Amino acid sequence: MRTHERMTHAAIMHISTIVCTRNRPDLIGTALESILANDYASYDVLVVDQSTDDRTGAVVRGLMDTHSNLRYVHTPIAGLSRAYNIGIRESRGELIAFTDDDCVAPRDWLQSIADEFSGNPDADMLYGQVLRPTALADCTDIIPTLEFSTPRRFSRKDGFKVYGMGANFACRRRLFERIGYFDEILGGGGPLRSSQDFDLQYRAFLGGTVVLLSPTVKIDHYGVRTRQEWPATERAYGIGDGAFYFKHVRCGDVFALWLFARKMVITSLKDVVRLVRRRPTHTQYVRSCFTGIRMSLRFGVDRGRRIYQAAA
Repeated sequence: MRTHERMTHAAIMHISTIVCTRNRPDLIGTALESILANDYASYDVLVVDQSTDDRTGAVVRGLMDTHSNLRYVHTPIAGLSRAYNIGIRESRGELIAFTDDDCVAPRDWLQSIADEFSGNPDADMLYGQVLRPTALADCTDIIPTLEFSTPRRFSRKDGFKVYGMGANFACRRRLFERIGYFDEILGGGGPLRSSQDFDLQYRAFLGGTVVLLSPTVKIDHYGVRTRQEWPATERAYGIGDGAFYFKHVRCGDVFALWLFARKMVITSLKDVVRLVRRRPTHTQYVRSCFTGIRMSLRFGVDRGRRIYQAAA
């Protein structure tokens, strides 16, 4: 199918892009400009800002003067999952694309998302690649990425694994109507730190839908972590992962228990090799997973919706 034909077909699906941000006025402008430069025919961009001052808002409002498809919502209460849920409720697209305020999208990012969903009408969620920018090729700090070359489908029929990165994913709106919204106890800025998108991915799988891995959907990640900052990031990842898996274990989900046990075994085996090669291990992450399990016990679980309940 030629590019013009793909555009004509895929443009039927309006895409709402949600960018959540907090106190990053130096980054948000570049991220938004890259999305707004996309040549997709039907989309809007919504910024959900949880900043403690108005600098980010000023940057976004400056861009709104020349981009009628850009909107801004400020909310004072922190929490990435909460911001996502606000964005979903405030947007109207049949497809919803998510990226971070430290990412830069290519001009065909939205078109590539639309193409994937057009070609897979049974899929409700997809993850794309998160790449190290060429400009940071020589950076010696840590830049989280997700690179893969083979497209895959995760479902009850195709098999499943928890895989992806929240800097580049998208969903059909019907997914949220079917399984509910993000768990606001999970996620950055929330009590249990991270893994809100993994939790949504697993609930999508339980709901019988298809999750895609799409190497053609690419984004560059400028989220540099110094060696001093990385342990805190790894701890947050571990706490969120432990809490996410254990929520489903508490619902009597044996498959979730198997996935968690498998992840711990594989990570530990890799660490043995890392020790032999005198490379840094993931001991901090593994310990933090069990910390996340302990922390999660402060919260009840709505077993029907598979959502944590806020502590009394």
